[in-house]
Amino acid sequence: MISVALIFKLAAGIGMFLFAMYLLEESLKNLSGRKFKLFLQRAAKNRVSAAASGALVTGVLQSSSMVSLMVLAFVGAGVFTMKNAIAIIFGANLGTTLDSWLVATLGFKMDIEVIAYPLIFVGGLLLILFNNRKTVKYIAYFLLGFSLLFIGLSFMKTTMEGQVKAFDFSQHANMSLAVFLLIGFIITSLVQSSSVTMALTLSAVHAGAVTFPAAAAIVLGAETGTTLKILLGSLGGNAAKKRVALGNFFYNIVLTIITFVLLNQLLSLITEGFEIKDPLIGLVTFSSLINLGGIILFLPFLNHFVKFLEKFFKETDNSAAYYLNSANPKEPETAIDLFKKETAYFIYNALQTNLAFFDLPSNQIEELSFKKINSKRKFDSKTTAEKYEFLKQLHGELQSFYLSMRAGVTSEQNAELSQLISAARSAMHAVKSLKDIESNINDLKRSSTDLKYNLYSEQKTTSQELYQQLTALLIAESPPKLTELQQIFTRIQDNYSQALTNFYKEAQVIKIEDLDITTIINFNRELFTSNKAIFMAIKDYLLQETEAEKFNQIPVYKT
Repeated sequence: MISVALIFKLAAGIGMFLFAMYLLEESLKNLSGRKFKLFLQRAAKNRVSAAASGALVTGVLQSSSMVSLMVLAFVGAGVFTMKNAIAIIFGANLGTTLDSWLVATLGFKMDIEVIAYPLIFVGGLLLILFNNRKTVKYIAYFLLGFSLLFIGLSFMKTTMEGQVKAFDFSQHANMSLAVFLLIGFIITSLVQSSSVTMALTLSAVHAGAVTFPAAAAIVLGAETGTTLKILLGSLGGNAAKKRVALGNFFYNIVLTIITFVLLNQLLSLITEGFEIKDPLIGLVTFSSLINLGGIILFLPFLNHFVKFLEKFFKETDNSAAYYLNSANPKEPETAIDLFKKETAYFIYNALQTNLAFFDLPSNQIEELSFKKINSKRKFDSKTTAEKYEFLKQLHGELQSFYLSMRAGVTSEQNAELSQLISAARSAMHAVKSLKDIESNINDLKRSSTDLKYNLYSEQKTTSQELYQQLTALLIAESPPKLTELQQIFTRIQDNYSQALTNFYKEAQVIKIEDLDITTIINFNRELFTSNKAIFMAIKDYLLQETEAEKFNQIPVYKT
């Protein structure tokens, strides 16, 4: 009978292994991330060097998913061609097998825990004493990750040995290899780490729980299971990113099918041809062999593969803009109308994003067409960081379209365009002001000090009321009166001054830390700056040039 305690110990080993992989990834990414990015950019000049660089970088960083997601970002930015990006990912699949070799040799051939325990002590000590020093912090992450990797492996290894004693695995020895293939796919799909699947499989082989062919089938299933993370990482990206992710999926599917058909012959080659009798070494050799074979098989046909992938997804997928995709700069009147609509959509989402910084729901007053677009794009379910990145991309597209329009329009049309792009700049500034103090907002929100928490609660309520007003103005059918806008701006100024006055008054009688004083003043000032900027965006969008100009002498800060 399978012991519950052993199951929990196995789960703990998996969790520890996953956490160790995360620490190693974070440490190496932050210690050498930029160098590897630059290396990839320089090396990805042709398909062969691209595949080799992908294997090398993944071998060092030990995360094919991280490298693949990095490559997706480069493709989205136009740094890599799709052909070279796919070649890098092919190489990344091979590079990740280095971790398997380390686990199979050090983890099972040596008493690595003897080294791991002291490294945990050193890593933990460095993390506590030098947490504010970035380099030392990530060195500590690396030491902890390296140690926990093998301790987690030890948990899995001893659990498998215990399970073999408690449970008769021989009754499953005759199961179809397709079942083990599916098991490998499911495990990797759940944990999203082929390294974990490999470690589990090596532990099972070492303990005698599964045969060598069954273990090879599990590892083969993991090849496809790990592609799901890349597919998810491409969602919301441009067409090229989605094609690269789809190409990786197709590649692994084809590789899995071919390998499974030839599985017995490949295993015979390893055991008889290479004369590898140790099943642990045989398994990692199998993993490396199929990934190397996949590169050799696919690289000669990479151009054809890319042409096949280009049939999928529309090129408009690369745009964050919705209305500008239909705009033609050669038809300025229609293009300006679409540009204005896109600007309104941008300001609307800037308002939604700033609400999210305060954990406030979307405005109760909503523009129906914008709401439908955001529903399709799942904008409301994005994190604040994802919303901010979306707005940055859309802001760039607005700026680019503005530049393309300037040469072919009349002076009156140029004035209208300039006012609209000014509105977009102000809206972006409003979001960035809150993004810059997000840590301050979270500090106040979670504070046990009444002075700090009450200030946050009051400003949260005030911001919600202000944004309801501004959203109503943005989507109103007729422009507001100048006096109405002046009243709103006066309230923004008065709220800033009143909050500052109240704080100084309360701080005189309540003891508060110096750092907290800085946090509160910084929060209040940046919130004021953000509110002014979003107001200016609404003003530039709604008013005629002469009326809007009356507000342009307002200072950036009020002290």
